[in-house]
Amino acid sequence: MRASNALLQLLREYDVKHVFGLPGETTVNLYRDWHEFQDIVHVLTRDERSSSFMADGYARTSFKPGVCEGPSVGSTHLIPGVAEAYKASVPMIVITTDIPLKYQGRNMLTEIDQTALYKGVTKETITITTGSEIPFVIRRAFRLATTGRLGPVHIRIPSDVFDGEVRENDVYAQKDFTRYPGHRSPAELDKISQAVSLLTKSERPLIVCGQGVLLSQAWNEVIAVAEFLGIPVGTTTAGKGSFPEVHPLSIGVVGARGGTRFSNKVLDDSDLLFYIGSNTDSASTDTWTLPRLENDKKIIHLDVSEAEAGNNYRTDVFLVGDAKATLQAMIGIIQEKLQKKNLSEIPRLQGIMKEAEQYYSSVKDLMESEERPVHPMRFIRRLSEIIDQDHVIVTDPGVSAIYASTFHKVKKPGRSILFNYSLGALGYAVPASIGVRFARPDSCVVALTGDGSFGFCAGELETLSRVGGNVKVILFNNSSFGWIRAAMRFGWMDIGGHEKTRGNMYFATDFKDVDYVKITEGFGLEAYRVETHEELETALKKMFNSDNPAFLEIKSEPEDRLVPPVPSWARKAKDLGLKYVY
Repeated sequence: MRASNALLQLLREYDVKHVFGLPGETTVNLYRDWHEFQDIVHVLTRDERSSSFMADGYARTSFKPGVCEGPSVGSTHLIPGVAEAYKASVPMIVITTDIPLKYQGRNMLTEIDQTALYKGVTKETITITTGSEIPFVIRRAFRLATTGRLGPVHIRIPSDVFDGEVRENDVYAQKDFTRYPGHRSPAELDKISQAVSLLTKSERPLIVCGQGVLLSQAWNEVIAVAEFLGIPVGTTTAGKGSFPEVHPLSIGVVGARGGTRFSNKVLDDSDLLFYIGSNTDSASTDTWTLPRLENDKKIIHLDVSEAEAGNNYRTDVFLVGDAKATLQAMIGIIQEKLQKKNLSEIPRLQGIMKEAEQYYSSVKDLMESEERPVHPMRFIRRLSEIIDQDHVIVTDPGVSAIYASTFHKVKKPGRSILFNYSLGALGYAVPASIGVRFARPDSCVVALTGDGSFGFCAGELETLSRVGGNVKVILFNNSSFGWIRAAMRFGWMDIGGHEKTRGNMYFATDFKDVDYVKITEGFGLEAYRVETHEELETALKKMFNSDNPAFLEIKSEPEDRLVPPVPSWARKAKDLGLKYVY
């Protein structure tokens, strides 16, 4: 069969239902057969960067590799989403077409060294030279993307390869690798026994779950271990959803991007930390001060990646393996040797639950604030109350992510909220939410974005208007790159020892007024703007009473004036008498 048709049939065999991308001259030969191929929906996007973010959102919520494609001229534009997926261990198949290789070095239009471009941000980049290679390369790509440390794989296909021939007998899938993890390997049994011994001897242990728990779908195992041993559980921002936050053992998010004075204190007071699927990055540890690098705490680190286990901290027990498989083995050992603890009989837990109650009582007034513009905490409380039970929230960095990370409580374990905090590029939430819309078509999808991010992806409102679906885009408008304003204000305080007071302390952060509602309506979407809590109530009810796409603009304060839960900023805001939450 023709190579282009063989590629499509292979993707179908791997249960690929949607591919995100846009056309170019080097993809015409592929589209020739795709036009007649009804089994895979091509989702036309307005920017290749958005295509890769859509594939990312699709992969995180479908537990299948996300697939995106782009022409040679757009190969550079895909990189932001591919890089995020690589750092976040999200499995993706990234297909780019190219000029015929025989024209390399002759300055043919759109020529660029794609292999060099993708080498640093993928598990592997593969160039296909003849049509007959396609089946073998596709099988290799899915195996690589879905096993070990998950991640994206790049396939480069010169346009003339699509006219080649492929033997029909070669067109088959290895079904083990249609979903992730393709195969699971537990950590060494002796090491698991050592970890159990440390956990049972500890007086103040804490489990910290990273995104690896979600990628491994190990949340039920985390719950079982925590409940059996009576251990409180925190998550990183990216790991939010690994543990239900209405559970009495939950302390919520820890670290610098969503941690509270309550949760971070529990971490600081613990004598043993059991990291599961966390790369102990700067955000989840507040630049390695929670815990401090020179800490005397015992540490157990479980991660599928040998590069991440023990990477930043002196570690007592290394568990290199899949989180779900390793925790299942741990549960077997625990149940055989130990009696399940009664949570009500553990004094430490009773103290933690009392501290949690006191903390949330202390911020209750902010969640009910009637100030103008709308306080983000009031918005998060109302969103959490009004949103459908089956929902997915997708966030952009800034106001959009920080308050959702801290104050939206995930009620059931699993992937119901997405953060791109591995790299943190702006313009993620809107396109990623479209990817989620195809992965979870029956879910209500909410994209929380900001005016800074909107400038990167406004064109995808046309995509959303065209494809439809129950997607709500909510934009916080503070007329600036608000997070950077705060970073400058409090960062420059560090340099000078005091706050800069002469002239404008900000550089390249502020925007002119923009009518985002008018822009959105121009794309054919229902749109609202609110400044007061009364307007917010009305707009949310209208939006969520419909299954159609809708847009809401919320006027808000930049983060240097209403300081979000970032420990170092909160300390300085307190000294300056600024409004802050922590």
